[in-house]
Amino acid sequence: MVLSSKPLGVGLVSRIALGAALALGVVAGGTLTATPAAAKEKEPKPVPLKMTPAFQKIAGPFQKALGDAKARADVTAAAGNAQALAAALAPEKAQLDQLFAAIGNEDDKYVAGTFALQLGGMASDQSLQRRGLGAMLESGKSPAGEVPKLNFYAGQLAYVAKDYPGARAYLEAAIKGGFTENDPQLMLAETYMSEGNIGQGLALLQQAIDQKKASGGVVPESWYRRGMLAAYKAKSGPQASTFAMGLVQSYPTTQNWGIAITIIREIGGIPAQEMVDLLRLMGRTNSYNEMRDYLEYIEAADPRRLPGEVLKVIEAGTASGKLNPSDRTVAEIKAMANERVGADRASLPALERDARAASSTAVTALASGDAFLSYGDAAKAEALYAIALGKPGVDQPRALTRLGIAQVDQGKYAEAQATFAKITGPRKPIADLWTAYAQSKAKGGV
Repeated sequence: MVLSSKPLGVGLVSRIALGAALALGVVAGGTLTATPAAAKEKEPKPVPLKMTPAFQKIAGPFQKALGDAKARADVTAAAGNAQALAAALAPEKAQLDQLFAAIGNEDDKYVAGTFALQLGGMASDQSLQRRGLGAMLESGKSPAGEVPKLNFYAGQLAYVAKDYPGARAYLEAAIKGGFTENDPQLMLAETYMSEGNIGQGLALLQQAIDQKKASGGVVPESWYRRGMLAAYKAKSGPQASTFAMGLVQSYPTTQNWGIAITIIREIGGIPAQEMVDLLRLMGRTNSYNEMRDYLEYIEAADPRRLPGEVLKVIEAGTASGKLNPSDRTVAEIKAMANERVGADRASLPALERDARAASSTAVTALASGDAFLSYGDAAKAEALYAIALGKPGVDQPRALTRLGIAQVDQGKYAEAQATFAKITGPRKPIADLWTAYAQSKAKGGV
């Protein structure tokens, strides 16, 4: 392209702009890096541009300097070395500043922007690329079909530069313009979270997830993990639960079950009775990660209360190699559980009889259900929890949680989901994970 005083077709300039813009997907870096699909798009229809004579006077020589620089020995030798490239292309950067200073109208600004974008690509200089995109957009001369895409690239560069308000302005314009490639809403969410506004960021992340699902797309595993971790750091149990449930619903691997359960546990404030039901899920999914998981389960179950279940956990931990049977604490707990398990198991018929009596209380029926559940008799446990739920004063969230667990253990996945759906309050995050487990089992998963 040779610049002259005649009107310049934007299509010619656009080839420079798009060629450099395509490189943005490589140089922007980070997990949010885009890979633009613009290379396959048709060139926009040319529209006339008329530059001022003063600008043209500088632009012609600058264009030639850029073309010459591509083949210059010092530039090619500096390839891959940003510092060396900056030094080699310092004269061209100085000329670019002169070009910007000579801008006399919006057409000049658009052309100056395309050259800044091109030089920024040559120099691996993101600040120059962003300057170029900004000028192109401010000029109002970019083809309408390219504007949303250019806004996205500018937003990406602003995000990498940690200019989060600037990134938001560009990204919101890209989204408003209908740009959907490379998930701009995800990056928009990140601008808020990077500034510490976790609530707004998570809301936008959830919105991005919902839109991806609505469009028939596959939500990446990393999105759920990102939301779950951010919610955990913000100590937001309900939001952590939402993302954890999404993670194991979409990617029900053993590792993800362990992560999701651990996140809910680590938020804190879970009493022993709730903890045992959460860690029962870790047992069902075999997602123990470390010795602590077994020990906390043992502590929550309590060898004096559920000795049979404690022995199962110790056996599983020993088999995995994460529990040392000769460890003093483990050995003492095992001995205590062994001492009690015989009498405890022998008491089951009497417990059931007392629970089924017309005069039984909610406490009696619930304790009986707990005993049968701990020994793996899910059918009797289900019946006894149903009795408990019909008694006045029952701890309904606890009884419903364990009723649902008993139903899951019997393969009654639809019934279990209906049971878990009734649970509100502090137990809801635990119930949500059990719901996801029932859904996974219904599909033949973990």
